Amino acid sequence: MAQGLFLSQKMALSQMLAPQLQQSLALLQAPMLELKALVNQELEQNPVLEELIEQELKSKDSSSDTESDSSKDAGEDFSDSDDSRDTSEEWESQIEKLSQLDQEWRDYFSETALPVKRNSKDDDERRQHMFDSLTTTTSLQETLREQVRLSDLSPDQHQIADLLIGNIDEKGYLNASIDELVFSTNTPKEIIQVILELIQTFEPAGVAAIDLRECLMLQLERAERKMTLEYRILDRCFKLLGKRKFPEIARDLGVSLEHVVQATEHISRLNPRPGNAYLNDGETYVSPEVFITKTGDEYVVSTNNDHLPRIRISNTYKDLLSQTGSASDLKEYIREKIRSGKFLIKSIDQRQQTISNIAKEIVRRQNEFFDNGIAHLKPMTMMQVAEKVGVHETTVSRAVSGKYLQCAQGIFEMKFFFTSGIQTSSGTDISNATVKDIIQDMVRSEAPSKPLSDDQIVKNLLQKEIKIARRTVAKYRNELNILPSHLRKQYI
Repeated sequence: MAQGLFLSQKMALSQMLAPQLQQSLALLQAPMLELKALVNQELEQNPVLEELIEQELKSKDSSSDTESDSSKDAGEDFSDSDDSRDTSEEWESQIEKLSQLDQEWRDYFSETALPVKRNSKDDDERRQHMFDSLTTTTSLQETLREQVRLSDLSPDQHQIADLLIGNIDEKGYLNASIDELVFSTNTPKEIIQVILELIQTFEPAGVAAIDLRECLMLQLERAERKMTLEYRILDRCFKLLGKRKFPEIARDLGVSLEHVVQATEHISRLNPRPGNAYLNDGETYVSPEVFITKTGDEYVVSTNNDHLPRIRISNTYKDLLSQTGSASDLKEYIREKIRSGKFLIKSIDQRQQTISNIAKEIVRRQNEFFDNGIAHLKPMTMMQVAEKVGVHETTVSRAVSGKYLQCAQGIFEMKFFFTSGIQTSSGTDISNATVKDIIQDMVRSEAPSKPLSDDQIVKNLLQKEIKIARRTVAKYRNELNILPSHLRKQYI
């Protein structure tokens, strides 16, 4: 078979989004706090953009700033004239002027900041005392290593202890077996075991356990409760405990059912994840994009613009562009930055309008929910809203992603309102979110000693004209983090 090099042509269609369109989609999909960061980034990168200061915002109608600036900029004439007359000296002069304008822009922020003075020695001492008084967040590994340093271990033993601590996960469990540690360190098993047992005496109680059973037993040992019924249950009947088979535990240990129930209540107060106390999760703050308020018999939709920087095109740069004799390269640079800024302003305005239109359609379709709560939530798809608003379904998906709506019923993610439906025997459509809420109410009001099985929930729903399969009930129950009936049963 002959071999050689051949040239061939291939035609293919590919779709590429223009950078401006990519930016517009990113702005639409970004939640408020992320949007603010994107706008601030543009303010730093585009010198022709400026943020309206507080005094200007107060003197203008906040709802029309973006619109008016955008429309005014759209009417500007950015055409060139006599570019051929530009000289190198003029170019250098204009570049210097541009640099001065950029410096003035930076100075704007520094002037609005509080004045800074050099700290005195007393100020520095007070500042250090304040920092020393603050509670700092220390990781679990740092806490354990500090306790190792206070222990009477040799340098070699310190290294082994450090390796063990490095294999403790964020929940506080040892995620490597003793045999693996012996193999990786080439250390006798007995030495590894002794150092591990030392670490297991450290704070927090239960740390460095192999599994949940050992973790709970270590906590009981620390509390000097090794001879208790709780310890015997963990030691001899742990699998039965996981299945909540309390009568069998009572028979195996020769104690009363009442004593077993009391002991399991004590076990439930132990910490299954001792490392969680050292996690720095922080709280998640939600900034609603939309506010729904009722005025008379009508609901009013308003978008949240409080956290969004109000921006416009700088008149200084527009004046510089209109000057005759400006260097053509400089004018083209400014012109491009103005185009980019105008598109950003337009995209932000379009984003806010799209979210507002979608929210208005949600209110129109879910009026009964806003009046009476989740039991009146109706099935609704993104396609239905998209057709009414006049956008593509993917636009609705991007617009509601990570966005929150605040109303009298509470704060809800906008995606919450898009649910599939179930038709009742009377022909009425009901949202699956409503069905979940009904199931949750049933479980909440069930008898603790006789929890409802999935089959019983199916029958109860049927009495409400809601017909769904048992596997659907099990699916909804799992999504609601509700345990099966045999694990919800309370014996006393």
